[in-house]
Amino acid sequence: MKNWRNHLGLIIPILVVVGLAVWPALTDSISAREQAFTILKAVALASSLNILLGYTGYVSFGHIVFYGFGGYIGLYFLNEQGWSIWASLLIAGISAGLLAFLLGKAILRLRGGYFALATIGINEAMKALINNLDIFGGAVGMTLNFKVYKTYGGAAEALSMAFYIMAGLALASIIVSYLVRVSKFGLGLLAIRENEDAAEVMGIVAPDAKTWAYVLSAIIPGMVGMLFFFKNGNVEPHVAFPLHASIELLVMVMLGGQGTVLGPILGAFAYQGMRGYLVTSDIFKDIQLSVSGAVLLLIILFIPAGAVGWLRNRFAPLRRVLP
Repeated sequence: MKNWRNHLGLIIPILVVVGLAVWPALTDSISAREQAFTILKAVALASSLNILLGYTGYVSFGHIVFYGFGGYIGLYFLNEQGWSIWASLLIAGISAGLLAFLLGKAILRLRGGYFALATIGINEAMKALINNLDIFGGAVGMTLNFKVYKTYGGAAEALSMAFYIMAGLALASIIVSYLVRVSKFGLGLLAIRENEDAAEVMGIVAPDAKTWAYVLSAIIPGMVGMLFFFKNGNVEPHVAFPLHASIELLVMVMLGGQGTVLGPILGAFAYQGMRGYLVTSDIFKDIQLSVSGAVLLLIILFIPAGAVGWLRNRFAPLRRVLP
């Protein structure tokens, strides 16, 4: 019983994702499936970003670059080379991880605002590069051959399959985040977050630790990007590398509680609910990103630990079940 309680920090997020995965089947609603898909996508991306932002304290304003890069690579091999969706997902994740490794070696020696600015530049540079590569369709992008869907039983079956794969990726993201959080490696990352110089004095090789955290935070976003573009049937540079999506991910992680496993999930739910209201509101639909920026500012000023962090600080018994 005691061991079961110690793992509530993982069990609760898993139950939330499983509930999302079965909700469309219980309601037999395509609309519910689309809503759940969007939330699951946000959960997977936010939980992945949390490995970098929450555990090391490094703020990335261009984390969506891995989503776009992995998506392009995966869709290319699926559409142009005839690979299966499983092999394409794998190469998308590996490509995003490799990109993160190379970038990490180059920019993770920067700190604070310098690192944040570098991530913005990388995202915009990657968008410009893809925009000029004919192999990826240039500015027009790539359109998925409809015959690909027939391999998986037609478009309807393929969309249903994509939904459950997304649920699997969300679960994988949560599990990886939890395992990192409770591991010796994760303790090293948290030490870096609190005081990087002191962590290095204690024997932690900060550049290597940060680089591997960066890699782990990039793999699943690459797979999520590939799956999303498979579902949509096409990809374009401005859709693959939207800077505002990185800002939205930051809001999700910080709203729920950076450095916690449950926080990014709650943040994804809350932000997607708010975003759904904003984009359908006559008053706020044209300024939704401004509202997101204002929310991020309010979080930093008044609840920097996020919702879960605030609960943990306020109620001591929750510290054991909400890592």
